[in-house]
Amino acid sequence: MSQSSGGAAALSITSMLQSATDEDLRGFISEPVRDLLTTVDPGSLEGQRLRDLLGVLWTGPEILRDGFLRARLIALLPLARARELARALEIPDGPDGAEALAALDLSGRRAQEALARFFGVVQPPRAAQVLTRASAVATASHGLFPHQRVVVRDLLAALREPPRRVVLHLPTGAGKTRVAMNVVCDHLRSHDPGVVMWLAYSRELLEQAASAFESAWGALGNRDLAIVRYWGDTDTDLVQVTDGIIIAGLGKLDALAGRDYQVAARLADRTALTVMDEAHQSIAHTYRQLLELLATKRPDAGLLGLTATPGRTWADIESDAELAAFFRHRKVTLHPEGYTNPVTFLIDQGYLARPSFVTLNVDAGLSLSDADLRALSSSLEVPSDLLRKLADDQQRTLRILDAVENLLEHHRRAIVFATTVEHARLLAAVLRARGHAAEAITAGTPWADRESAIQRYRSNTPAPMVLCNYGVLTAGFDAPSTSAAVIARPTRSLVLYSQMAGRAIRGPKAGGNEHAEIVTVVDLDLPGFGEITDAFTNWEDVWG
Repeated sequence: MSQSSGGAAALSITSMLQSATDEDLRGFISEPVRDLLTTVDPGSLEGQRLRDLLGVLWTGPEILRDGFLRARLIALLPLARARELARALEIPDGPDGAEALAALDLSGRRAQEALARFFGVVQPPRAAQVLTRASAVATASHGLFPHQRVVVRDLLAALREPPRRVVLHLPTGAGKTRVAMNVVCDHLRSHDPGVVMWLAYSRELLEQAASAFESAWGALGNRDLAIVRYWGDTDTDLVQVTDGIIIAGLGKLDALAGRDYQVAARLADRTALTVMDEAHQSIAHTYRQLLELLATKRPDAGLLGLTATPGRTWADIESDAELAAFFRHRKVTLHPEGYTNPVTFLIDQGYLARPSFVTLNVDAGLSLSDADLRALSSSLEVPSDLLRKLADDQQRTLRILDAVENLLEHHRRAIVFATTVEHARLLAAVLRARGHAAEAITAGTPWADRESAIQRYRSNTPAPMVLCNYGVLTAGFDAPSTSAAVIARPTRSLVLYSQMAGRAIRGPKAGGNEHAEIVTVVDLDLPGFGEITDAFTNWEDVWG
């Protein structure tokens, strides 16, 4: 536990936990984690080992931030101390007992600061915040591999001639963003002043784009210009932007267009190039009208899509054909001499790691109803109630934990794609209890905490580390040292499966590894994939 010397010793979290009963301390550990630990190491839930375990699982700041843990801690306070804490929190007529105090909402900043002072907890330094100003100046360096330079040449040629729509199709890890930024820089050099619109659906992809543009423009730019961030809480008057790049969240920009079409039209008037990251999202009904506006308002407007998987689905050819038609069946990719598949070329040349795909067959004993089967057949995603059943299966989770621990014997960095949010937290908690450096990252993880965990994961420390996540690290997450992945999230989407597997296959020439190991958990009752060797060419027929 992180403590300060200024806190009263009798109230420090460490001393409180040391003096509490085993029964009280076991209450700090969720039931699923207790059940798993009872199975794999029952002695860890007793005596000093139990107290040591809590010190591994939770830091003082984490206990105070988490509502469940905070309530358990406050419940240990004697009545007099509970009243003292109520006064410290400036609660008029404070509650008469710790139980009532623990029921209050103490998640706000002022309450958290008061709790930290009361318990003598030192908040750890947080990761430096990613720049969120609406405008900044880009300065950095840039470079391309030979095969990337060929692709840039072909893209520029495609965007110069009508219909000025094209998809860049490169495997995950082959540098789509880097190539596209070279094209963006070329466009801005030839349009002075000029505006480029870069669109993506997630904060991770948007942050990645902003960082990549700063790097590219520092080496390739010919003037200072604006980088305008338009997602989350950031806000600016976009129609005032006359020279630079607008990196916008699809949802936020679409909402702006819905509120004021004239503003969107004026923005489209000055946007001569729009880049759509994860291009398979382009024909989604929600965003298609916005993209059509940006791509057609000016006669010279260009539209560039980026994807590793130029299709929407695995088996719905009509949807895939619609995507190809939207980009006028124009696609630029690699055509290395002597290779029928660019992925093989990139592996042989060291740009991608040589992957080993391992199937972990499990039988969670699901009993699929007719409704379950209909839901599976009509959607790319496995219904959430089935995912919860899988996450609750202890034997399945034990096999996943065993697979992770085996990987950590040979790999320094591994990523786990868990079945649910709760499953990600469960896996990380048990791994930490067993002595591994493990973090859980989900959509609900505070941004600063997420950045801190990712920075530790990206660091050069030799100790193995694993990131357990659900739903947030499939795209826009770049950690070249990752050489192993466990895919425990069943999906019928070849796009999603390829994105998950792709997190671990960065090759040595791109700062990654020579070899990668992908363990896919295959639930016998559910659809799934076992490898991505042929994923790159899966959609070629609809683009012909």
